[in-house]
Amino acid sequence: MSDIVLLDTTVYLNVLNVPAFNQDRASVLETFDACIQRNDYFLLPLAAVWETGNHIAKLGDGQKRRCYAASLATDVEKAFKGDVPYRATHFPDREEFLVWLGKFPETAMRNKSVQKPSEGVSLADLSIIKEWERNCVFHPMSRVRIWSLDSDLASYDRCP
Repeated sequence: MSDIVLLDTTVYLNVLNVPAFNQDRASVLETFDACIQRNDYFLLPLAAVWETGNHIAKLGDGQKRRCYAASLATDVEKAFKGDVPYRATHFPDREEFLVWLGKFPETAMRNKSVQKPSEGVSLADLSIIKEWERNCVFHPMSRVRIWSLDSDLASYDRCP
């Protein structure tokens, strides 16, 4: 059975080949190809899109910013249309977002991981975790995981 894989920003930056954030591109693309061959189902969380856009906006050269911003816009449009091997996740409605927001103070206070004891869970990461939880409920017979190069998000991996 195919896995459901949520792409984290760390992976998506490598897929888009964004300078200074693409040092793992070869291994990411190799893993991505293997997952495609297994017919895994990829989801692109909106938080990963926003965070990727933030990193692109901080590139030092305006031409590079424009080039990679256009690439991001085109790629996300393709994700919405089903023209790339991943789909954009759903947009939370107002009530769902308010629930996430209500949980944010607790998660921001909590240590992100053993390796990052002075960092809490960001609102963007919380939204990816909530999307992971949502997919675990909707797909109880599938493996659901967050593909991240950060160990804290990569630990979200539920096998049925």
